[in-house]
Amino acid sequence: MARAGKLLGVGVFALIYIGVFWYTGSVPVPVAEAQVLSEEEKTKLQAELDRLQQEIDQWQGVLNETRAKKGTLQGDVTLLNAQIKKAETEIKQRNVTINTISNEIQQKTAHISTLENSLVRGHESLAKLLREKNETETRSLMFLALSAETLSEFFSNLIAIDAIDRSLQAQFAEIKSTRALTQKERDALAAKKDQELDVKKDVEVKKNTIAISQTQKKELLAVTVDQEKTYSQVLADRQAKAAAIRARLFPLRDAAGIQFGDAVSYAQQAAAKTGVRAALILAFLSQESDLGKNVGNCLVTDLTTGNGKGKNTGTPFTGVMKSPRDTVPFETITKALGLDWSTTPVSCPQSFGYGGAMGPAQFIPSTWQMFAPRIAASLGVPQANPWIARDAVMANAIYVSDLGAGAQTYTAERNAACRYFSGSPCSASNSTIGSYGDSVVAKANKFQQDIDFLKDI
Repeated sequence: MARAGKLLGVGVFALIYIGVFWYTGSVPVPVAEAQVLSEEEKTKLQAELDRLQQEIDQWQGVLNETRAKKGTLQGDVTLLNAQIKKAETEIKQRNVTINTISNEIQQKTAHISTLENSLVRGHESLAKLLREKNETETRSLMFLALSAETLSEFFSNLIAIDAIDRSLQAQFAEIKSTRALTQKERDALAAKKDQELDVKKDVEVKKNTIAISQTQKKELLAVTVDQEKTYSQVLADRQAKAAAIRARLFPLRDAAGIQFGDAVSYAQQAAAKTGVRAALILAFLSQESDLGKNVGNCLVTDLTTGNGKGKNTGTPFTGVMKSPRDTVPFETITKALGLDWSTTPVSCPQSFGYGGAMGPAQFIPSTWQMFAPRIAASLGVPQANPWIARDAVMANAIYVSDLGAGAQTYTAERNAACRYFSGSPCSASNSTIGSYGDSVVAKANKFQQDIDFLKDI
């Protein structure tokens, strides 16, 4: 038993020692010492933020009051001027926030470096203790007894071994604690970096808002000196643009396209229920509509195997739908909706897996079945239909809300898009996943401009 324990101890020692050698081979590079804000500086920054917030609230009041008087040249110019001033003030406020967060990031980075250096020192100390323990354990009690000149020295050696054991346990505990604290600091740093990125992206959006508003303001002010174009013509042009935006076709996967105005209405209804931006919901559906020519072009011919064929070509396909995971709920869903499963189109299989996704939101049957009760409850209908645009919009909103998009920050929305696409958050190491997230966010920003334009008409 003792021999087995000693062999185990030597094995553990070998593994730990290898780990120590590997770890200490790369000592973290010290970062520049962070400049810690004093309490006085923090108080000044907070006062500046409060002052800017008061100014933002004042301009918001002007916006609310002016919107009720829109339809006059002076009213529209005042509205645009208030939008510009509010956006400019928000940019100042966010720049103060960025500076504060950047300072906190520097402090976190410095603290992490200190913790990592502590870990390295702990590993080095542990390696030394392990070597001493290994040396003492390789000597038998008989050897220690014979090599000791006195009985007192013999017992002193035994006490030394016991002391090393206690030191090892203490060192293990310290390293474990430092490692946990380092991970906590890294998580906090990652959150701060995301927060800084969110604020920076918000500034970019505000700058774009200012540019658009300034252009519109110049156009309106030009009316006063341009006798050929009256203000009534400006209003008519604006109404015509709004009508064109509402009537624009919004393409959907596996369903007839709908007017953009209807899509916005459905998305706003879903946004009220889930907290996800209407523009982002539309972006997801638009992104899905643009992907894959073989979507919705397959039919299931055998529920037992999940095999099928091309809807238009009759070409046999293996694995149109995963059986029984999706074929069983697919039959249940179509039956409840009064549809024939054998003539209801679904997505064709891809090179990387099964097809079988249904409707504009591209839910596979097993996933739709899980979400269907929530979708129906949100819409106040007895049965959700994945091929109806309204239901698909709500389904998408509920799903991406579960993925974190309801936070409405840049990183939350982008990560939700990456998770929607791959099941994982955005990562710098995978450009394909990141590109999908970037595309969805970019589409959302464009849709937001159209939604804002319609809101001000």
